[in-house]
Amino acid sequence: MQIFNLQQFPAKVPDSTTVWGFRERISQTGKEDEIWNELQRQLDSKGLKIKKGMIQDATFIHADPGHASLGTPRGSEAKTRRCKDGTWTKKASKSHFGYKLHTIEDTDYDLIRRFKTTTASVHDSQIDLSEKGEVVYRDRGYFGATSKGYDATMQRGVRGHPIGIKDKMRNNRISRIRAKGERPYAVIKNVFTSGFVRVTTLARANVKMLITALSYNLYQLRTIRRKSLG
Repeated sequence: MQIFNLQQFPAKVPDSTTVWGFRERISQTGKEDEIWNELQRQLDSKGLKIKKGMIQDATFIHADPGHASLGTPRGSEAKTRRCKDGTWTKKASKSHFGYKLHTIEDTDYDLIRRFKTTTASVHDSQIDLSEKGEVVYRDRGYFGATSKGYDATMQRGVRGHPIGIKDKMRNNRISRIRAKGERPYAVIKNVFTSGFVRVTTLARANVKMLITALSYNLYQLRTIRRKSLG
């Protein structure tokens, strides 16, 4: 599987049914990790290895809740064409339904290195994608959560204990570094229009996010190549 050595597109582009069947095979055979690890191996082979700094963040991937009431059963036994596994959550007084894409990217090449798909109600702080030896930059949503890497999470005040000037300065430094962590989501939603899925289960949503994250990395490789030639 040589992802980056393709010289041209096939003469015949597969139709939507063929693509759907391909995604189903990945989901049913559990090949997601194998495919993703091969992508990372090829990135490493091109000298794009992870060095140290990582940015972790998450974004909502919306789905159609249908017109049924909140109490209507979902899950694998639900007899409905609407999203079965998606969940509701609220952020900044705005309701979201569906899933959440958690990613961690390196600060050197802005490539997604690891990802995880959950339902929308899973809080960001419950997912740690860092590894030992890595500095992981995270926003205030991860405050108080542990990480396997060196924790560079923005501080936030708690009742009766506002943050001081040193923490504010530290937050500003972290914020400047992690700001570019929003770029993958901008590409995924605005370029790929993948911020909304029509699949009904978490397993299918995860395969779609696998292909989306893989596609973003190919998109970013083109950017890296263009900069190196410029």
